[in-house]
Amino acid sequence: MKPSIAAKLDQLSNRLEEINRLLGAETATANMDNYRKLTREHAELGPVVELYRAYQGSNADLKTAQEMTRDPANDPATREFAEAEVAETRAKLEGYEAELQKLLLPRDPNDERNIFLEVRAGTGGDESALFAAELFRMYARYAERKRWQVEIISESASDLGGYREVIARIIGQGAYSKLKFESGGHRVQRVPVTETQGRVHTSACTVAVMPEADAATEIVLNPAEMRIDTFRASGAGGQHVNKTDSAIRITHLPSGLVVECQDDRSQHKNKARALAVLAARLKDKQTREQQSKEAATRKSLIGSGDRSERIRTYNFPQGRVTDHRINLTLYKIAQIVDGDIDDLVDALAAEHQAEQLAQLAEEQGV
Repeated sequence: MKPSIAAKLDQLSNRLEEINRLLGAETATANMDNYRKLTREHAELGPVVELYRAYQGSNADLKTAQEMTRDPANDPATREFAEAEVAETRAKLEGYEAELQKLLLPRDPNDERNIFLEVRAGTGGDESALFAAELFRMYARYAERKRWQVEIISESASDLGGYREVIARIIGQGAYSKLKFESGGHRVQRVPVTETQGRVHTSACTVAVMPEADAATEIVLNPAEMRIDTFRASGAGGQHVNKTDSAIRITHLPSGLVVECQDDRSQHKNKARALAVLAARLKDKQTREQQSKEAATRKSLIGSGDRSERIRTYNFPQGRVTDHRINLTLYKIAQIVDGDIDDLVDALAAEHQAEQLAQLAEEQGV
């Protein structure tokens, strides 16, 4: 094990002992915010330190076995047993070391957050809007499988029942960690329902996945920098919708970002939702700008933040879905559009982890 990694693990071991002392103190619950922070840190450090202790134990076993192989007082059978023990323990240590490296990779602070999911129709007219509705349903079904809650914030329906745009809040532990690599251009190839001659058309949609921002601490929304307009909601809703200016449009003047919300009858609720979406978009804009700077020095296959990039193709005639970033093709399109996207999500997460490990090795001069 590299000295830098061992030093980091020793530091984490000492920190865990310190947390145990703090949590065991009589005054531990006097400050509940600090108590919760300590328990979260304990939960994060516990598995790492436990694995490191197992590594240290095996390392001590290795030294003992190596001494046995060199001791002239031992008979050939004992030395042979010790040599086998050395080989077995070395393999175990390699496994521990690889796992510890993964556990030490930097964690995305947004991973456990709720998300805002935006799906927008692109090129392809009505067919693109129908595909946008299918993509949204795919993510909603995936959320249902994960027992997450889906709350539509804003929707703009097309004439044939699709979506020109739909924005939803997905509430669930780890929502961002699972769906953060879904942002980008999604392309569909199939015969549209509007096509009379059976020709395959290509349409596209854009997906954006943004972690919910903590508006109180992360994003400061200055009222002087926003223009808030109220207007009458359009679409279904009967007389109430036609008579009440409950819909909200917020324009963030410095960035030019515009958010509309009209799904609730309460102007107050629509404004709160629109502000939450605006905060998430501003946070996302900051993140993508930072990622662009990092990409100048290191090209990441996934998570580059480039929304114009075509990331995935759904080919219905051939029954396949291809993720172009990792060259993964799956012939299970019916299951995928029904929300069974774990194979895609897990493969993207594994590739991202491999990139992080390669970067760590590069930084350590391997």
